[in-house]
Amino acid sequence: MEGTRNSGVRRIAPNPESVYPNAMLKHICYIKNTVKNPRIVIGDYTYYEDPECPEDFERHVTYLDPLIGDRLVIGRFCGISRGIEFIMNGFNRRISSVTAYPFHLMGEGREEKALEPPDPGLIKDTVIDNDVLIQRGVTVLPGVHIGDGAVILANSVVSTDIPPYWIAGGNPVRIIKKRFDDDVIKHLLDIQWWNWPAEKIFENLDVLGGA
Repeated sequence: MEGTRNSGVRRIAPNPESVYPNAMLKHICYIKNTVKNPRIVIGDYTYYEDPECPEDFERHVTYLDPLIGDRLVIGRFCGISRGIEFIMNGFNRRISSVTAYPFHLMGEGREEKALEPPDPGLIKDTVIDNDVLIQRGVTVLPGVHIGDGAVILANSVVSTDIPPYWIAGGNPVRIIKKRFDDDVIKHLLDIQWWNWPAEKIFENLDVLGGA
């Protein structure tokens, strides 16, 4: 995979700092260049596809409570389709108390007496690694980790971690099958092509994108 197939065509990498990788396709944007919340961290070349305002990716990240401080971290070269919702840890409520009502969110000093979350160990970042494909209508629950190269099928509810290069789907999500055999997966995880220099990546498109 590391070799270059010379087709005689000079490939030019798209600018990772642009909003639209293709100026003619305004339903696809590089979301790193549209998010403003510092707790949403996006890698280069990761795109969001939506015919209705793809630039407004942040509205699909819900319950990102500033009192909790968790983050959504998405790696490089991921593809995310319309209808996505990342539900963050602000969604969780303490259910071992007499009431699950979130008094600490109602202001007037009550936030100073907020109880600890129900399961402090579950309050962790939601992490999507590199080269992950998330099809349309997917919901990702708090604290999930989706590994490199994974594929999440349409309309899934991701409630558990997904290993690298597995296909997963369903509600709740279940792991269906590996994309490649173990040797190929190990090789891909070793070379980490998404961290290659841009020139090397786009000179190897025949290998990376070929059947």
